[in-house]
Amino acid sequence: MKKLVVFLPACLFLLAQEKVDEVTDARMRSEEMEHSQLLHTLHMLTDRYGPRVTGTPNHEAAAKWAIAEMTRWGLKNAHLEAWEFGHPGWLNESADGHIVSPVKQNLKFEVIAWTPSTNGPLTASVLEVQPPQGPFPPADPNAAGRGPGRGATQRLGPLKTEFDHWIEANKDVVRGRIVFIGKAAEVPVNFDPPAKRQSDDAVRRAYDPANPNGGRGGRGPAAPEDPSRYSLNEVNERIDAMLVANGALMRVNDAARGEGVIVAQQHRGYDPATAVPTVVLRNDDYGRVERLIADGEDVRLQFNIVNHVYPEGKTSYNAIGEIPGTDKADEIVMLGGHLDSWHAATGATDNAIGCSIMMEAVRLIQNSGVKPRRTIRVALWSGEEEGLLGSLAYVKQHFGTAENPKPEWFKLDAYLNVDTGTGRIRGAGVFGPPEAAAVLRPVLSQYAEWGVGGASSSSSRAVGGTDSTSFNNAGLPGIGMSQDPIEYNTLTHHTNLDTYERIVPDDVKKDAVIIAAQVLHLANRDEMLPRFTKDKMPAPVPVRPF
Repeated sequence: MKKLVVFLPACLFLLAQEKVDEVTDARMRSEEMEHSQLLHTLHMLTDRYGPRVTGTPNHEAAAKWAIAEMTRWGLKNAHLEAWEFGHPGWLNESADGHIVSPVKQNLKFEVIAWTPSTNGPLTASVLEVQPPQGPFPPADPNAAGRGPGRGATQRLGPLKTEFDHWIEANKDVVRGRIVFIGKAAEVPVNFDPPAKRQSDDAVRRAYDPANPNGGRGGRGPAAPEDPSRYSLNEVNERIDAMLVANGALMRVNDAARGEGVIVAQQHRGYDPATAVPTVVLRNDDYGRVERLIADGEDVRLQFNIVNHVYPEGKTSYNAIGEIPGTDKADEIVMLGGHLDSWHAATGATDNAIGCSIMMEAVRLIQNSGVKPRRTIRVALWSGEEEGLLGSLAYVKQHFGTAENPKPEWFKLDAYLNVDTGTGRIRGAGVFGPPEAAAVLRPVLSQYAEWGVGGASSSSSRAVGGTDSTSFNNAGLPGIGMSQDPIEYNTLTHHTNLDTYERIVPDDVKKDAVIIAAQVLHLANRDEMLPRFTKDKMPAPVPVRPF
């Protein structure tokens, strides 16, 4: 009788060998559903300490509250770890604006971070200018299947010669005016809004081990720059310099979004002296003013904006807490999310909820009665919104890179990250070989009833999007969670609507359970998570500014 020899992938043997602590996982599930502290944590981080802009007292107070709370839960070595942000902190304290002529009406707007105050009420006529723009970039043939992004495709920058001519032609007309930059965007009614949940079929396909397109990486390589064109950042720098040098009183940008949504981030100079007071005006208000100007009206607006600069914010902090390990205490399993936010709301979905989920996960582990073999370390980052700065600084200080490792590089088992809002976790993307993703599949399969699809592997070391890619960039196993979008890309990400009310309690409680199960599984395995070997490690990718 002939013997039949069957060769199976190594990851299937790994899958069969993984021992999942279903009893403890069930106990943590019961604890979360019956005695959750997650929404209280979220309330404190948003309602009490939001917004949490890097370098501000709000952020530092939130970080100190978090380490005090983790200490109360029994975590050890909870502390703030300093890193150099290099810019003063900035926070808006109050802002109001009105049309005062030819009608009277309140305006809805948000202030751009690191721009100056008005120094009292400021009233002036509006001037609208239209800077030249470049064309839309050619379609990316590799973009098919990636899904919708967070906004419309941006045009290329204008030709330098054309833009320099425009600056020269307009510099003498801005003095004493409130300057509207560009025409109001036409935002059509959306008759086909995107789904708030991923379909189960799509999730299964994405996390099918046989799917070569599964997994999530960082940003791809940068498009080559055209030396004949200014970048969009360079355009804004030159407009700001023109406005400051020629006596403009304010700059107003169109929000260019429907449904009252406003996205207001930072002035790239991080120096109020390099800009005039600047706001992002609701698209509806921007369009109204524009139409009144087209009628020949002298539209006069009044603003009163008070901002505060904090020089001590040049030093910022990551908040760290630990559950000590036992026989493998020198090896570390990390989890975290970024605590900092933008200022237009309280930063609930981005990313107080991610921090609340991770804090709740360690609380569940701490209360489970199971002592982890490896040390479990939770990190709440700052500086993420400005370019993953806090996590990049931490990785550099503690771990180094695959090419220039520090001793701790060899001791980090994995880092798990949550940073895409309130949606239920549907899968995990692991930086590493396929065997690494196979380690997590049996843990995640316990939550198939909640729509969890599994895990996939990634080989991208590009930095972008969120803090797990800071670890990937160093050649370390960063694990990013894929979540149902809910309203993240359409309504809350970096917007004035990112508040506690946008959280789905049932989803985030389940997320905390799913994270806790993965972390405890990794902490108690005999071996660390499989990594790329030296000869298989993807090439390093330079970190480029956001």
